[in-house]
Amino acid sequence: MIYTFRLVSDESDDFMREIQIDADAKFIDLRNAVLDSVNYSKSNMSSFFICEDGWEKDKEITLEDMGNDSSQEIYLMDETPLSDFIEDEGQRLIFTFDYMTDRSFFMELRKTEPGKYLSEPKCTKSEGMAPPETVDLDDFDAQIDAKAAQAAKSAPGLDLDDDFYGSSDYNDDEFDAGSFDEMDLSDGTL
Repeated sequence: MIYTFRLVSDESDDFMREIQIDADAKFIDLRNAVLDSVNYSKSNMSSFFICEDGWEKDKEITLEDMGNDSSQEIYLMDETPLSDFIEDEGQRLIFTFDYMTDRSFFMELRKTEPGKYLSEPKCTKSEGMAPPETVDLDDFDAQIDAKAAQAAKSAPGLDLDDDFYGSSDYNDDEFDAGSFDEMDLSDGTL
């Protein structure tokens, strides 16, 4: 079976990639295909998170065992086939590519093609510029402060916490659009 994933970013309004990959491929293959599609280095730590409704992170599939909490089962990218966690169209994932600033791509399984096989993953659609691979931490903090100040002006009394930037709340219309060009980005969200 072939899976087609759509990737978007909360940092770049015009960014979108579509990746096709075989369902029996491992998460490491999907990671490498994503990183290749945006020309990012493969040397940084990264993780996939299988999401529940509303983009809530559930299971983590990570590049390396960090030895955190031994009570949680650890899933490694090079050992875990995609089909172990993904089977239905609409399944959502978050791919965190920058742990220092918790920057991520939001992914959704757009299409499954049973009875077909793909030897190598491939990027089948590429629109817009990917966000920069890394950001200067001082600039990143300044962006967060500026967004918080702007939000405070537009909504006095709103209490913003550290999760304000990079919120995992997403407009569902983004992935429901027939094509990326039909998406309504007028409200500034993806």
